[in-house]
Amino acid sequence: MISWLYVWLPRFCGCHCRDDRSFHYRGRCFPVCARCTGELVGILVAALCYPVFHLSVAWSAVSMIPMVLDGGIQALSSYESTNGRRFVTGLLFGCGLLTLFFTSTAFAFRWGVQLGMGLPIS
Repeated sequence: MISWLYVWLPRFCGCHCRDDRSFHYRGRCFPVCARCTGELVGILVAALCYPVFHLSVAWSAVSMIPMVLDGGIQALSSYESTNGRRFVTGLLFGCGLLTLFFTSTAFAFRWGVQLGMGLPIS
């Protein structure tokens, strides 16, 4: 199972898997970088919490901005982010991304039901 994660998780995430940008546990590098680890944890947290609590669409979109800025500034300058910052910005991004996905899916479903029943769209 663990070897399967090391092969497929980076492919699924599109991760670069750089050793210096990844967490280590007992001397072994995680299968994905700190930012992707944060995204995956954020997606999991959002999936578990969505039925009880979820961010609004606006807050979900805003929560994605820090990762875009952190990664973009790092790519375009000599700024070097830390693994902790990468994890936190990835966590926010993952939560925002899945919340937007679930919200848009629910909206599309409700819209389709209303169209099918001939009701006005609200």
